[in-house]
Amino acid sequence: MKATSRTVDGVEIISLQGKITIGAGDSQLREVISNAVNNGKNKILLDMSQVTTIDSSGIGELVGSYTTVTNRGGKLKLLHLPAKLNELLHVTQLITVFEVHENEQEAVSSF
Repeated sequence: MKATSRTVDGVEIISLQGKITIGAGDSQLREVISNAVNNGKNKILLDMSQVTTIDSSGIGELVGSYTTVTNRGGKLKLLHLPAKLNELLHVTQLITVFEVHENEQEAVSSF
């Protein structure tokens, strides 16, 4: 997994690319989120449009990231969910936990 980040209007937008699976992205996601939070970023938007695969470990890491950011007084939201991930979040009812956006500008202004 690759992650690139940029800041727009005080919101840290982290674009994820590749697989978020056990041993291939789950720990990287944890590290990226930890670094952002430790650097004072408390408004985080994860752009998921380039995520090709996610497994239960990746889903667990998303939930863990959400918890980490929320416990630090921040907000974590998702942007551009691929169809399979969207379906997975619906099946697991996690769609009720995450705030999901399809438009970056709307997502940034929602913080």
